[in-house]
Amino acid sequence: MTVPPPLPVVAVVGPTASGKSDLAVDLALALAGEVVNTDAMQLYRGMDVGTAKLPPAQRRGVPHHLLDVLDVTQEASVAAYQRDASAVVDRLLSQGTTPVLAGGSGLYVRAALDVLDIPPTDPAVRARWEERLAAEGAPALHAVLVARDPVAAERILPTNGRRVVRALEVVELTGRPFSATMPREEYVRPAVQVGLTVPRDALDARIALRVDLMWRDGLVEETERLVAQGLREGRTAPRALGYAQVLDLLAGRCTDAEAQEETVRATRRFARRQESWFRRDPRIVWLPYDAPDLLDRALAVVRAGAAGTPAGPTPQPAADPSEPGPRTP
Repeated sequence: MTVPPPLPVVAVVGPTASGKSDLAVDLALALAGEVVNTDAMQLYRGMDVGTAKLPPAQRRGVPHHLLDVLDVTQEASVAAYQRDASAVVDRLLSQGTTPVLAGGSGLYVRAALDVLDIPPTDPAVRARWEERLAAEGAPALHAVLVARDPVAAERILPTNGRRVVRALEVVELTGRPFSATMPREEYVRPAVQVGLTVPRDALDARIALRVDLMWRDGLVEETERLVAQGLREGRTAPRALGYAQVLDLLAGRCTDAEAQEETVRATRRFARRQESWFRRDPRIVWLPYDAPDLLDRALAVVRAGAAGTPAGPTPQPAADPSEPGPRTP
């Protein structure tokens, strides 16, 4: 009797609003698996509507891990996530359960799957760079990073002040380029990545619909409740898409319609950065989000990965000609 090979860790990746959560549940049901969240903002308790967190009823009885583990006043960190995700994945594997990772936070996906050296941090050094960020702005600090670590600067958006500060902090603390600590394409455990592709016009329409539904489902009211829990004082949570715009609305800096429109625009920009990030990884097998046999095709990819059989080349998301190149989301 031939014993089937063990199933690998499975990750479902792609841009926001592409259907990752639903496919992950389908795969978990088919593989007797459990879902592990790789969305940084779904770590937060109470941030449900704005992060499109699957309600319990839509999880169809599949256990979900690393959801609702942080208060909105706490800072999400890749290092803490890597530690927690590793513990969850190893425990599931030891039980013979297939971990199905789902989420669009690119660095968190890599932290769960790949060899990734998390560099040290120092609150005083970071505070000094954050003071410069507030005084000079992200593009000015990005110019400093260009001089000190051009490879990292190429991968980090000039407007992403938080990532620029982190890169400069690491360069100062270690004397090495931040790019040297970026993840390399080397799985810690056998793994398979399934990516969902959505044509640009369809993705834009899905994002607009999602934001409209968030407003109808009470994103403004949810944000008001989170403000009472300290959302404005948080370091990471108040920057989340949708919540940042509603905070502007509550502060009187924009109208309701303007907040909704800006959420759509910001989410579309984020989706393009996600596509750039994931497009760099040749190990991802891309499938059309609306394929009628999507689950069967995804299962075939998983089984091929378990057998060590290459799944074959797949079309990647088309590059956006307006982007200068792949960057860190």
